[in-house]
Amino acid sequence: MNRKRKMAGLLAGLFFAMAVFVPSGMRVRAVRVLPFTGSLDYSSAENWLYDGAYPENEVDVFIVAPTVDVTSESNSAITPEYKKRFRNAMNQQQAIFAKTGRIFAPYYRQASIKAYSMEDASAKKQTFENAYMDVSASFRYFIEHKNNGRPLILAGFSQGADMCYRLLEEYYGGNGERATALRDRLIAVYAIGWSLTEEMVAKYPQIVPAKGETDTGVVVSYDCEDGHVTDTIITPAGTKAISINPLNWRTDSKKADKSLNHGSVTQDSKTGAITSVEVGKYGAYIDPVRGTLIVTGIDVNKYPPVLTIFPEGSLHLYDNFLFFVNLQENVQKRTDSYLQKAAADLAA
Repeated sequence: MNRKRKMAGLLAGLFFAMAVFVPSGMRVRAVRVLPFTGSLDYSSAENWLYDGAYPENEVDVFIVAPTVDVTSESNSAITPEYKKRFRNAMNQQQAIFAKTGRIFAPYYRQASIKAYSMEDASAKKQTFENAYMDVSASFRYFIEHKNNGRPLILAGFSQGADMCYRLLEEYYGGNGERATALRDRLIAVYAIGWSLTEEMVAKYPQIVPAKGETDTGVVVSYDCEDGHVTDTIITPAGTKAISINPLNWRTDSKKADKSLNHGSVTQDSKTGAITSVEVGKYGAYIDPVRGTLIVTGIDVNKYPPVLTIFPEGSLHLYDNFLFFVNLQENVQKRTDSYLQKAAADLAA
């Protein structure tokens, strides 16, 4: 088991602390969660991890971090240790976008890993609403003071993906001037590791699932499994996710051969630097029943779930790493597609 955990830690960059677990089949004890009375101050540079990194790039990327807090009872406190974990995880996340965008990433008082197993539904709901208060405030400040009307990519993994959907719900719907302008500037949303559903699309028509490799203003979403999983917190039993296959960019169940995989990677857990790239390692197809992304040719013993809130066969922690190069290439392709359309519209 230690060997499995070490392998997982290398691949997932240790953004979860592997010594801390939620016992299988158990709920976290009842915790009183009070609503936040205000957000962090995003006019302060100390509340931004990335504040315009890679300024040479002509579009912006707003990234929301995944869950890195495995110790708090509900929401994180902004401590040096938390910022360290946050930075290590985000150094890896941003590498997908660093060749394409100027990157912004706010610190936020996220929901800890324990929140997902809270017994009290209202406390659980409040914990995530608290986290979103910070994310919303940071995005609003970013739009008003940093973005300056540039084309934009939203991105987030796991809890970060959930927060991206919430941003779409709050800021991108309706016919108001701000919402219309934001939709016009949206290149894509990479909301990986949190399921997109028909119910979400029906309720919020501004959430548009990607249908191909270069469509814009859309959401790219999937979560990886081995084909034997029936229930996770990402895609509960009875839920069908709307996914796109990052190897063939199809939304049906046609299998993508491993030869289409341009690179699975491992990364340094502190700097995010890529330490190895393996081309053609894994294929994938979309499960016709669950809608999740099934990875073919994978030895799940080398990719354990690590956290007991995930069942055996869940490959959630590796969603980005397994198809890293394809994602990185696609970010640039969608951006090029957006910019070409925008140039054509100006010339018309």
